[in-house]
Amino acid sequence: MSIFIKKDKKRAALEKEYASVLKKETQLKQSAMKTTAPRWKTDLEKKVPEKVYRSLETAFSKAFSVVFTQGVGVIEKTYNRQNLEETHSVQDYAVQVKGGRKELKQVKRNAGRSGLTNTALTTVEGIGLGALGIGLPDIVVFVGMLLKGVYETALSYGFAYDTPEERLFILRMMETALTKGPDFAVKNARVDGMIEEMPQTGEDELQAQIQKTGSAFAVDMLLLKFVQGFPLVGILGGAANPVYYNKVMRYVQLKYQKRYLLAVAQRNGYSLRFL
Repeated sequence: MSIFIKKDKKRAALEKEYASVLKKETQLKQSAMKTTAPRWKTDLEKKVPEKVYRSLETAFSKAFSVVFTQGVGVIEKTYNRQNLEETHSVQDYAVQVKGGRKELKQVKRNAGRSGLTNTALTTVEGIGLGALGIGLPDIVVFVGMLLKGVYETALSYGFAYDTPEERLFILRMMETALTKGPDFAVKNARVDGMIEEMPQTGEDELQAQIQKTGSAFAVDMLLLKFVQGFPLVGILGGAANPVYYNKVMRYVQLKYQKRYLLAVAQRNGYSLRFL
């Protein structure tokens, strides 16, 4: 009898946490669907030369490609991977044994622990380079900081990040986080589809997604990265880095939390409503 009561409590805790995630997802979706760029921004963007946009798009795409192929080892030197994996194992065991909201929330808290530090680093890096009038070189550093945050989140929830499938998942999350209007619903559903079933990923598909994600960043950050190329006024462009970091990480952390909760439910034979 007590075993069934314990199972019911574990399931109730899981369902409450999952319901909280769904509520936050709905809020994100509503915000993305309603968001439109202010008139002054679109007017200024029209004055930015086409070649600047193309250069920015290429810079972001190359940054993702370089960091994925050559920068993982460098990024991993900025945190203790083994410690993150061991911490998750301990917390995940507590979820398995007790399974209350307290244990589930602890996993979430740990996943968000590095956020303040990374936000501070992107602020210093962005403003520092912006003051010097450095725009495009800043992109590789910024992408590296973003992926550092993503990798730490993935490990905190018990997921890998260095397979083609996981890289595709990461790229699609990052693209979706910056998407506005009706396209958000489509891309968000595609991310959820990967949470439900992770497909095999070929190199061509991965490279195509790198281009799409790079384009999404270039479109959304066009004006800010353009002005960052000018001394002093470039501070405005660099100061946007932490804003975009938090925007992307808010979406990424929510998706990893959702993925973890669904994995816990499946492991225990529960069925959570997937939306």
